[in-house]
Amino acid sequence: MTYAAERLLEEVAYVAYHFHWSREEILDLEHHERLRWVREIARINTRVNEGR
Repeated sequence: MTYAAERLLEEVAYVAYHFHWSREEILDLEHHERLRWVREIARINTRVNEGR
Protein backbone atom coordinates (compact mmCIF):
# COMPACT_ATOMS: atom_id res chain seq x y z
CA MET A 1 0.00 0.00 0.00
CA THR A 2 1.33 3.42 -0.88
CA TYR A 3 0.68 6.48 1.18
CA ALA A 4 -0.76 9.47 -0.66
CA ALA A 5 2.05 11.87 -1.52
CA GLU A 6 -0.10 14.90 -0.72
CA ARG A 7 -0.96 13.58 2.74
CA LEU A 8 2.70 12.79 3.42
CA LEU A 9 3.68 16.33 2.42
CA GLU A 10 1.03 17.75 4.77
CA GLU A 11 2.33 15.67 7.68
CA VAL A 12 5.95 16.61 7.03
CA ALA A 13 5.10 20.31 6.74
CA TYR A 14 2.98 20.22 9.91
CA VAL A 15 5.65 18.56 12.06
CA ALA A 16 8.47 20.64 10.55
CA TYR A 17 6.58 23.87 11.17
CA HIS A 18 5.85 23.11 14.81
CA PHE A 19 9.00 21.23 15.88
CA HIS A 20 11.52 22.65 13.40
CA TRP A 21 12.68 19.15 12.51
CA SER A 22 14.28 18.57 9.13
CA ARG A 23 12.48 16.82 6.30
CA GLU A 24 14.90 13.91 6.60
CA GLU A 25 14.29 13.54 10.35
CA ILE A 26 10.55 13.44 9.81
CA LEU A 27 10.70 11.02 6.88
CA ASP A 28 12.92 8.72 8.95
CA LEU A 29 10.01 8.20 11.34
CA GLU A 30 7.81 5.16 10.85
CA HIS A 31 4.35 6.08 9.58
CA HIS A 32 2.62 5.33 12.90
CA GLU A 33 5.22 7.35 14.82
CA ARG A 34 4.84 10.34 12.50
CA LEU A 35 1.06 10.20 12.91
CA ARG A 36 1.51 10.08 16.66
CA TRP A 37 3.47 13.34 16.52
CA VAL A 38 0.87 14.93 14.25
CA ARG A 39 -1.86 14.02 16.75
CA GLU A 40 0.20 15.26 19.69
CA ILE A 41 0.85 18.61 18.01
CA ALA A 42 -2.87 18.93 17.26
CA ARG A 43 -3.69 18.14 20.90
CA ILE A 44 -1.22 20.78 22.13
CA ASN A 45 -2.62 23.35 19.69
CA THR A 46 -6.16 22.63 20.85
CA ARG A 47 -5.21 23.11 24.50
CA VAL A 48 -3.37 26.36 23.74
CA ASN A 49 -6.25 27.70 21.68
CA GLU A 50 -8.71 26.85 24.44
CA GLY A 51 -6.55 28.68 26.96
CA ARG A 52 -5.55 25.70 29.07
